[in-house]
Amino acid sequence: MIINSGNLTGLFSGFKTAFNKGMQQAPSYYRDIAMTIPSQAKEETYAWLGQFPKIREWLGDRVVKNLVANGYTIKNKLYENSIVVPRTEIEDDNYGVYSPLFSEMGRVSAEHPDELIFTLLAAGFTTACYDGKNFFDSLHPVAGGTVSNFQSGAGAPWFLLDTSRSIKPFVFQERSPYELTSLNNPTDENVFMRDEYIYGVRGRSNVGFALWQLAFGSKNTLDATNYAAARAAMMTFKGDEGRVLGIKPDTLVVGPTLESAALALIQNQLIINSGVSTSNQWAGTAKLIVCPWL
Repeated sequence: MIINSGNLTGLFSGFKTAFNKGMQQAPSYYRDIAMTIPSQAKEETYAWLGQFPKIREWLGDRVVKNLVANGYTIKNKLYENSIVVPRTEIEDDNYGVYSPLFSEMGRVSAEHPDELIFTLLAAGFTTACYDGKNFFDSLHPVAGGTVSNFQSGAGAPWFLLDTSRSIKPFVFQERSPYELTSLNNPTDENVFMRDEYIYGVRGRSNVGFALWQLAFGSKNTLDATNYAAARAAMMTFKGDEGRVLGIKPDTLVVGPTLESAALALIQNQLIINSGVSTSNQWAGTAKLIVCPWL
């Protein structure tokens, strides 16, 4: 290929097409459990966390709920991914072999929010949320006492979530979407000094916890007894006014080591009980997400 501005622009367009194709083909689950919040600054403060809207009978004046200044702030982080293509590869028309690499860059860029969200989910046992307690904790403060969204144990973690609402258990905060850019001008230092073109992905975002009431974390055995206990606990969560919040868990998240147990628990239509085949009452009660980052 003759190296000129027009050819380099066309080459970058081809690489960008491969990148976008990779992004579109990547499986992604973070949108199922996290709400995407656009960010316009270096950080965002979520003062409304802790407020769980409920309708009440209108008797007398309205009861106005002030937003509690919980001060839960998510600071955006800058992420990048870069590759180098020698100029000689372009001159010798070997650029086609790089298309799969750019496609893979697109794929990992699309998967990055998943990695951030599910890594945060796994850290929920030891990371504080808006009320100062760990996201999964036995002592979340509510009016009149405390509430637990945690089962202790020594096994692999599993999680039960209510993802049916506009407000979801987690926040994906996006400041700048992932974008592919290039350094391929003859006067760029990398081209002049090292005879190579640099292509890179840039994005700004971060993740955080939203409402712990929409999630339950367990390190106990994933079986019917503990699953039933987790569901019952979530569905009986109450707000500060003492009214049931109406939580309806609909998603089970596990790591690869618990995939078999999860499939048997919520997808098998029949189970063996004392040598007798019976209907599985938990079949279809939750959607299953098997996540490699757990």
